[in-house]
Amino acid sequence: METRTFQKIIYRHFQENPRPLPWRSTTDPYAIMVAEVMLQQTRVERVLPRYEAFLARFPTVAALAHAPLAEVLALWQGLGYNRRGMMLQQAAAEILAQHGGSVPTAPAALELLPGIGKYTAGAIAAFAFGHPTPFIETNIRSVFIHLFFSDRTAVADSEILPLVERTMDRSNIRDWYNALMDYGAMLKKNIPNPSRRSCQQSRQTPFRGSNREIRGQVLKLLLAAPGLPAAEIVLRSAKDEARVRAVLATLEREGLLQERSGGYWAGGGPMIAAPHQEN
Repeated sequence: METRTFQKIIYRHFQENPRPLPWRSTTDPYAIMVAEVMLQQTRVERVLPRYEAFLARFPTVAALAHAPLAEVLALWQGLGYNRRGMMLQQAAAEILAQHGGSVPTAPAALELLPGIGKYTAGAIAAFAFGHPTPFIETNIRSVFIHLFFSDRTAVADSEILPLVERTMDRSNIRDWYNALMDYGAMLKKNIPNPSRRSCQQSRQTPFRGSNREIRGQVLKLLLAAPGLPAAEIVLRSAKDEARVRAVLATLEREGLLQERSGGYWAGGGPMIAAPHQEN
């Protein structure tokens, strides 16, 4: 498909059906970074009610970096993958210590931050700084598979990325990526998800009964009742003791909780990175 034709298709839908999402009305790099991390593996509908509350409590990089981790995790509840909340705070601490509190502009520098992979770095660079950085996320993947690989299965991102770069509207990269994502979201509502024909697509294991469910239950319990001993956590979670204790050990190892005097606490106190020192 010719680039101009493709852009007309995408922009026509965007002009007629734009999604009024709150992170689209800001150019604040920190607010955009928060949104992009929240949106990792999480539907827009789940992010919407938590995004503005999170920013109201942690309006700046410094506010998030200095906050007690338990408070960050409490506001993260309902988004899933709580480790992302912890890593977002670690990224804020690193930005404060190494970048003077300003979110770095270059995708390569963004990728070095905790929890900021290649896609998220590209999205922040595009939406916050207007950099025409090619990247792929699930909705963008769906668009290109649907319109450029309609008769293919097992489509690789390495085939899609050159098309993303070739067809970008470099003069208005924010609107362009928003338009692509909205078109992809529309496709998923109206036809079988095109991303299922991607090499990168993997079906997530069921949440119910999984260790992910136990992790979420444990953190929720400890945020509501700090200091519970392991036996009480097992009892209240109504899950297999060996699995609960294994999850406790993993969460402690990851830094999401601490064990003190026989009890467990979510988080464990304020986090702030030490000042960066050059060798």
